[in-house]
Amino acid sequence: MLTESEPHFRQPLLKTPFHERARALSQVDSFVAWSGYSTVDVFTTVEQEYFAIRNSTSVYDLTPMVKYRIVGAGALRFLNRLMTRDMRNLAPGKVAYSVWCDDSGHLIDDGTVFCLAVNEYRLCTAERQLDWLCASAIGFDVEIAEVTEEVAALALQGPTSCALLQALGFDGVERLKPFELRQFAMPPAALPVMVSRTGFTGDLGYELWMQPADAEGVWDALMEAGRTRGIRPIGSRALNIARIEAGFLLPNLDFISAGHTLRIGTERSPLELGLGWLVDFGKGHFTGRRALLEEQRRGPARLLVGLDIEGNKPAHNTLLYADRAGMKQVGSVTSATWSPTTKRNLALAMLDAPHFAMGAAVWAEIYLNRELTWQRRMARARVVERPFYAPARRRATPPADF
Repeated sequence: MLTESEPHFRQPLLKTPFHERARALSQVDSFVAWSGYSTVDVFTTVEQEYFAIRNSTSVYDLTPMVKYRIVGAGALRFLNRLMTRDMRNLAPGKVAYSVWCDDSGHLIDDGTVFCLAVNEYRLCTAERQLDWLCASAIGFDVEIAEVTEEVAALALQGPTSCALLQALGFDGVERLKPFELRQFAMPPAALPVMVSRTGFTGDLGYELWMQPADAEGVWDALMEAGRTRGIRPIGSRALNIARIEAGFLLPNLDFISAGHTLRIGTERSPLELGLGWLVDFGKGHFTGRRALLEEQRRGPARLLVGLDIEGNKPAHNTLLYADRAGMKQVGSVTSATWSPTTKRNLALAMLDAPHFAMGAAVWAEIYLNRELTWQRRMARARVVERPFYAPARRRATPPADF
């Protein structure tokens, strides 16, 4: 086990400001790398952590999320030229999910844009994109800097999350609508915390943004106030189940950035990924607009869809076929899980035309290990709408006092 006293070359991963608190609660010592940081994969069991998301309050260390500060008189014009979405509608105190593409209309990355003030934004992404952002900013009066290490963050998700924040003295947090943010002073020490009603679970939830020096104080206060509300720290595996239920995409699983692909044909466009609602052709020119207009005219050759698969074996890395005989491959699964809440075998999958029509049936080739003996199964899968799970509380304002 690595310690702070060991030389840096034996400590290849950074530690977030919450690392010591998280390690103290980790019972299985399961850590994974995320954007150069060591983060928890599982604290106790995936099941316990998952049900904290859906039934009480979960806490997830969001600090490794890559963050950029974008400021300047040309910041809005830059973002509107970069993003496929019309960013002119993003006012101070608002948050928007968006994507950006290369000239061929292939997705570079997705992320959330926080409008902190006029001409001041924070862009959060799963992977580092500074080179692409700086190259795209040529000619704009804008300054871009990575501020990942300057901002600590926690995702507080679950039905009792709002009540917990109210109990901590975040007066007015219940009035925050989805994709809104507000600055708070957390009692009793008046710690400055920015709260946004955002998250990656498709449930009622918030994200808390603070200075690293205040991180442990916020963590301790949440844990103390959350004892009666079932608070539990969670790792990335439990979060992954919730995000699939919500139909959210994850880089390097559901798509690979066009800036990283090596093989022709592995790039994906927003239209292919079911993100056409993020593409505003009426706002004026943006990177990739011409290519996306042409793709829209001819229709996508493939589409990322939701699948409901018979049985209870998750269809990880599964090939999909047009018929049970498995003679014609028509796609593949990108993400899969058994959903404990909906009691369904769910997957996100890329399907070729015309097999992605709503209600269409395809067949998943699933391999099961039964007492060290592998068995092949052809499971019927049906194209269904996303999200798979969408509780009304995720948008209710104010939320019910769970």
